[in-house]
Amino acid sequence: MDARPVPARRRRPRPAPPPVPLLIALLALLVAACSGATATPVPAAPTPPPSPAATPASTATPTVSPVAAFPVTVTDDEGTKVTIDAEPHRIVALTPAATETLFALGLGDRVVGKAQDVDLFPPEAKPIPEVAVYDNVDVEKVTGLAPDLVIAGGNNFNKPDAIAKLRSLGVPVVVEYAPDVATVLADIRLIGSATGTADAATGITDRMSREMARVQTAVQGLPRPRTWYELDATGAFYGPADHSFLAEMLGMAGADPITTGSPDAYDIPAERLIAADPELILLADARYGTKAEDVAKRPGWSAMSAVRSGDIRPIDDTTVTRPGPRLFLGLALLARTIHPDAPIPSAEPIPPVP
Repeated sequence: MDARPVPARRRRPRPAPPPVPLLIALLALLVAACSGATATPVPAAPTPPPSPAATPASTATPTVSPVAAFPVTVTDDEGTKVTIDAEPHRIVALTPAATETLFALGLGDRVVGKAQDVDLFPPEAKPIPEVAVYDNVDVEKVTGLAPDLVIAGGNNFNKPDAIAKLRSLGVPVVVEYAPDVATVLADIRLIGSATGTADAATGITDRMSREMARVQTAVQGLPRPRTWYELDATGAFYGPADHSFLAEMLGMAGADPITTGSPDAYDIPAERLIAADPELILLADARYGTKAEDVAKRPGWSAMSAVRSGDIRPIDDTTVTRPGPRLFLGLALLARTIHPDAPIPSAEPIPPVP
């Protein structure tokens, strides 16, 4: 995700907490902008299509829409009004989700700096210099790139003092933090508004909404297992916060998510988790060596229904927890992992545009 939540061992560009052992940050980006006017974020919930078959997946390559009149003023996810004086040509993305979104909008050739991404996507972004590692932003490197727009992550995904420093130097910084799916979509449109590609952004989010609605239709009426989605288990147990788009994604995919009991904290006491008695455990940390047999050996976990039945499944969570243009693919993967026998529709990814 892109939201400064989780653990630390696997500090990946999106997920990122403090210097701990695994990090999986979540969540990124907001909406708006008309010529010279403040744009107000308008979350857009997925609207189901007439029927899954009636909405074929489009694989058309998004194009950069006609440049809107500048200056443009947008309101970011922290409520800050940010004015972009002219069409941005040098953009720094301080979250992996922002990098993906900019490429999907056809602005890859304008990205001059990016956050470190151990799950780099798209691969075309590899040559772009890294200016941030987890929450640490190298302000000097950023300013040395002479950006005319910076997209940053909120909820401490990027350190607030670094954002404040950049703004004090006259750099426009748009901060994004998405606690729910609607804001993930709105954040993509926010980047579109800030870069003059609003039409392309709307095309992307419209398709994402259609694809997510198809997945929801496929799992409608199926049993909803109590599900623990494990982000990390290094030092503490980390999973979805109550008010997180990860918890919402689990619900959309046909599960009853077990959350941490906090609106924005991603760690949960072991006693609470054991008492919640998950029927299914999804291991997002499997790629870091966590195995089902290791989970079964944890103190007290033998009492869990999922452990007794052996319903412990690995999942590659990059698309599940990253708030960008591939989120609909993450939802489909999540639904297939929870309901392997359900007819979950397949879809092609939105191609990045260099």
